[in-house]
Amino acid sequence: MDPAAASHAPAVLSAVLRSWSAPPLATAALVATVAIYARGFAALHRQRPDRFPTWRLAAFVAACAVLWAALASPLDALSGLLLSIHMAQHFLVVMVVPPLAWLGAPAIPLLRGLPASWARGLAPLLASPGLRRAGRALSRPAVGLAAFTLALWPWHAPALYDLALRDPGWHVIEHATFLAGALLFWFPVVLPWPARPATPRWQVLPALVAADLQNTALCAIFAFSDRPIYPVYASVPRLFGTDAVRDQALAGALMWVPSQLVMLAAAAAVVVGLLDSRRAPTAAPSRTSRDVARRPRRDGALDLLRLPVAGRLLRSLATRRVLQSAALAVAVAVVVDGLRGPTMAPMNLAGVVPWTWFRGLAIAALVLAGNAFCFACPFMLPREIAKRVVPDRLRRRWPRSLRGKGFAAALLVAWFWWYEAAAPWDAPRATAWIVVAYFAAAFAVDAVFRGAAFCKWVCPLGQWNFVASLVSPLQVAVERPSACATCTGHECLRGSDASRGCETELFLPRKTGNLDCTFCLDCVRACPHDAIGLVVRPPLPALAADARSSSIGRPSRRPDLALLVLAFVAAAFANAAGMIGGAPGAASAGLVAALVATAWIPLATVVLPVAAVAVAAAVARRAGGLATPARELACRFAMALVPLGVSMWAAHLLFHLATGAGAIVPVVQRAAAALAGGHGWLGTPDWRSAHGIAPPWLEPAKILLLDVGLCATLWAAWRIAGDVATRARAAVATFLPWALLAWALWGAGVWILLQPMQMRGAMVH
Repeated sequence: MDPAAASHAPAVLSAVLRSWSAPPLATAALVATVAIYARGFAALHRQRPDRFPTWRLAAFVAACAVLWAALASPLDALSGLLLSIHMAQHFLVVMVVPPLAWLGAPAIPLLRGLPASWARGLAPLLASPGLRRAGRALSRPAVGLAAFTLALWPWHAPALYDLALRDPGWHVIEHATFLAGALLFWFPVVLPWPARPATPRWQVLPALVAADLQNTALCAIFAFSDRPIYPVYASVPRLFGTDAVRDQALAGALMWVPSQLVMLAAAAAVVVGLLDSRRAPTAAPSRTSRDVARRPRRDGALDLLRLPVAGRLLRSLATRRVLQSAALAVAVAVVVDGLRGPTMAPMNLAGVVPWTWFRGLAIAALVLAGNAFCFACPFMLPREIAKRVVPDRLRRRWPRSLRGKGFAAALLVAWFWWYEAAAPWDAPRATAWIVVAYFAAAFAVDAVFRGAAFCKWVCPLGQWNFVASLVSPLQVAVERPSACATCTGHECLRGSDASRGCETELFLPRKTGNLDCTFCLDCVRACPHDAIGLVVRPPLPALAADARSSSIGRPSRRPDLALLVLAFVAAAFANAAGMIGGAPGAASAGLVAALVATAWIPLATVVLPVAAVAVAAAVARRAGGLATPARELACRFAMALVPLGVSMWAAHLLFHLATGAGAIVPVVQRAAAALAGGHGWLGTPDWRSAHGIAPPWLEPAKILLLDVGLCATLWAAWRIAGDVATRARAAVATFLPWALLAWALWGAGVWILLQPMQMRGAMVH
């Protein structure tokens, strides 16, 4: 930057701050518009106060005021000196003014506010079929998205952007283009009365997602570029002690986060509007066989077990044993290489396979395919050996005092503590020993206790899988309820000659969701009626409902289950935050790390989430005037946070997979050469692929995952609020504290994901 320009910065700033201007034409047009609207609104408010409440007037006036401030305040003068101010200006014009204007439902008030003769003259034009067809075509979400795209990208190209800065006339055209495109985009989203949707209402959601992706991509370019994109900002006087690159990064952040908040709020409002008429089902205490018989068959559900080839393979126990044996071979290789291979994690199978590949693929499988990992879990094999070695009569039932999820939640928190204290991702030997300990624990627990005690009550990885799989559409469920209604043997639970029953004691006709289901499919093989399927169905309604489920009961009566869920959700944020340089969890392994983790992990995964949920429950109960105890509210709404926790885990683990996946090739080549006595029959390792480099699409993808999780959490919270409250106003009051908690978690997640992260397990940290 030119030193002379820097010396003039204070004088320039003083002049800019005094540069309030009032463009005569724009000011007159806005004042006239507000006056006409107010005149028409006053008449309509007297006639239809329910349709035209005062907040509509406030929204429209605010839209005009914000537009005038964006064009006439010092923002306009500062936009030529700071890219961040120019982006703030664009945010107001594109994301604030149009939705506020449409919330005012301006069509009828503006027409009513005109002189009567003018309104009569316009009536034939407004009623013409051609204009109606054109208006209906322009109100489609696809047209609005196209207008948004055409306004967004060309004007941010350096040539046109510089032209708008140099020429005031082009600057006006730029803002007019932004405003027109944004008005077209937001019209089908807000759908101001008396407009009717030109397409099914749900089509607004993909348009919002596509616009958000474009905005995210543009803002990411600004936020992460290491040189000025617009040369003009490198030569102007610098204000507030910031250089052009930092100003550019701030511009990206200013346009990124607030825009996402607006679009997510719009998406949530659309989803709530779509589902507002539906109520979460109120579950009866139990379902008798007669109740089951009345349930219709789910003919529309996709059942993977009915597919010609895949169905037969999934049903076969041999398929499961083959997959378990393959996973066992990988686990043995990890242990051997972890103990005998290099100590540098990105060069060792124990550093790359469990912490980069397995975790990234596991979260994807849990979301898309349910608890598929348990289907192929290698730790099931030592359990099977224990059952064959120790007769069932010598084994005991799991202690009643430990049958809740409180013990499992404590083990899960201990697992997260160990992860931060021992830094196993950077210690192949420690990883190898924990795998060995896992096999030993699986054998020991099932040698002493009956059933699937290790899977249901002990395994921290299994508890993590159970909670994450709650958002999966793939579930083991009854496909023919009529067969269950007449069944007396209950082979799915008790077993048959063909196969044993469910070891986790899930009675299929009363089972909901994936909790405690290991996808072993023993129930499928045992059922003599072929009534059970591996079906695809929406997971969120079951997550939001308080249905009584086999082996679990009602979620509202299970604080231990809520504690497990909160530990899972909070750990998603705490684990990612620990990768930020200078964060408590970023400490190296050793005594200091153990002490820090001892204080930090329980606070982050237990104390803070429990306190936050308790406060939200108390506020929601008071605000909604509910008779439901705060404890039950906390337990129910904790379940609604699962999608947000899953999305945070997915975004975090996507980072590891995208930056560290390349190390698998040279690591396998090195391990194979060591096994073959130094002969590199798979080729010579090229360690350049182990240097973690984040691809450009990674940041937008992480934020998008978090966006999806937030929308799903808000939807589930709204369904729960509608279920516990009897009136609409009480439902809104009950929903708001949980919405604020979800928004706070989302904001914390966005901040964490945008920080420079340690590339754990990669050559470069």
